[in-house]
Amino acid sequence: MFKKAIVVGVSVLSVAFAGAALAADSMVLKGGSPGDVPFNHKKHQEMKNCDACHSLIAKEAGAIEKALAGGMAKKALMKACQDCHKANKEKGAPTGPTSCKECHSKK
Repeated sequence: MFKKAIVVGVSVLSVAFAGAALAADSMVLKGGSPGDVPFNHKKHQEMKNCDACHSLIAKEAGAIEKALAGGMAKKALMKACQDCHKANKEKGAPTGPTSCKECHSKK
């Protein structure tokens, strides 16, 4: 009985921490030689279009790193971001940066 309670407790905590990681306000994506890319997940969540990104990337902590390690090219991920930002800009909708220097920062 005690072991079962421990397993349930650990499971609940794992889910809670994973949810917190997914809902993190911001993170830094490794952007190679042009510099890292700050990514505000909370702002993207406010757009309420999760499938724009999550049709390419799983909804789990570390999903971007896993996708890249699994063979997804950084350029393909970058293009998906750029295409979405440019499409929103053309529609007059709120959007993120569309140029290299606006995303990548060498700090």
